[in-house]
Amino acid sequence: MEAELVNLVGTGATTLVALMVTDTWEQTKQRVIRLLARGRDSDLVAADLEESRTALIAATGTSDEEDHASDLTASLRVGLRRLLEHDPDAIPELRALVTEFAPSSRLGPSNTVHNSITGGTQHGPVVQGHTFTNLTINTSRETPPERSG
Repeated sequence: MEAELVNLVGTGATTLVALMVTDTWEQTKQRVIRLLARGRDSDLVAADLEESRTALIAATGTSDEEDHASDLTASLRVGLRRLLEHDPDAIPELRALVTEFAPSSRLGPSNTVHNSITGGTQHGPVVQGHTFTNLTINTSRETPPERSG
């Protein structure tokens, strides 16, 4: 499979998993079922998607959330790859879903980043990132309350 299609499959799987936990899912569910059910029973595809969605939502906010999302994304990636290999006519339909709903299609290229700060109270700006140039931070010179004295 050529690189463009591999990228489409990966983005498609990620997009579908992200859609499952949003209010948009109900609006797009039938399109996804039609796409994935090519040559298969659409009721079975719908049931599989609903089961996956229920498990994903149940895992939201738990330590299993990332594992569920990762497993479902991998499963969808395999399914989409097989679909596109056997039915190249599905490519425009998947591309349309990705173009419409993938976060990167609206915001430009991006990766998901989760930042956290631990180790106490921060008494000033916290800057997290990859590369900074010409960075200026203006802060007051007040002493934090627990340090005055």
